[in-house]
Amino acid sequence: MFGLRFDLRHPDLSPVTASERYRACVDMCEWADARGAVFIGLSEHHGSEDGYLPSPLTLAAAVAARTSSAVINVAALIAPFHDPLRLAEDAAVVDLISGGRLALIVAGGYVPSEFEMFGVPMSERAQRVTEAMTTLRAAWTGQPFEHRGRTVTVRPTPTSEGGPMLLMGGTSEGAARRAARLADGFVPSDLACWEHYRDECLALGRPDPGPSRAAAGGEVVVLAEDPEAAWEELGPYFLHETNAYGRWQQESGLPTPFAVASDVDELRAGDQYRILTPDEHRAEVEAAGDEAFVVLHPMVGGIPPDLAWRHLHLFEQTFLT
Repeated sequence: MFGLRFDLRHPDLSPVTASERYRACVDMCEWADARGAVFIGLSEHHGSEDGYLPSPLTLAAAVAARTSSAVINVAALIAPFHDPLRLAEDAAVVDLISGGRLALIVAGGYVPSEFEMFGVPMSERAQRVTEAMTTLRAAWTGQPFEHRGRTVTVRPTPTSEGGPMLLMGGTSEGAARRAARLADGFVPSDLACWEHYRDECLALGRPDPGPSRAAAGGEVVVLAEDPEAAWEELGPYFLHETNAYGRWQQESGLPTPFAVASDVDELRAGDQYRILTPDEHRAEVEAAGDEAFVVLHPMVGGIPPDLAWRHLHLFEQTFLT
């Protein structure tokens, strides 16, 4: 099984236009869906110098119109920056276009400069996430409900009763326990949070979610016939991504898989970014057996679409033919 993820970073070193990148993203989603992709993941950040995707639901609508099977997963949707009623409306429309394939991972955000951009105090994160989750649940019933002291009704309703799957992300005990109370599941960025989630689920009488599972790490594997040559081409994009995320990590102080690196050689010494031959990747996937799940990030760090397609076609030749 495999899926794709996109964040549409578009750094200055990119040789294509942002429009070309966005259109290539939708083309890649259509390609992947036709070949059995299980999910397509879209991320959200704001005010980034490299144009990181700020409007995942808008892009999700375009992807929904060009695909038919893959789940379209917004991971994560940063609740404090969205009006809850408009969020409920927009998500319902995307869900209708997709035929019920939308899923949301709702999170509180962690980058201080983004909260400054929207004039939202970081101290309100938990409150705003809770309000967003409860508003979405109520809005998607199609029935009148109380919102901020007034009675409102949201239409149209999503494809399925109850609306899209609502998961929550986070890096704290509080986020984990809120997820147990409010969400269909929890996707932690820090594995240490999982036991808090499990504990709260059991205390609430919910089904046991089981032992801890792998946290979202963002590791990237790219396929190339000549890894040495590929590192020369792709290394600067890997470096751009880790340094961009690393600066956010420094700004927030929260744990992330990314750290600022001095050069490409430093990245090559680690395991966050790997370039493998098709035979090497096939061996790894076969060794994983039934647990194998490949997540492709074809335009990671702003890789140009033509180089991303090269990787995708190698993946297709290796695993899908």
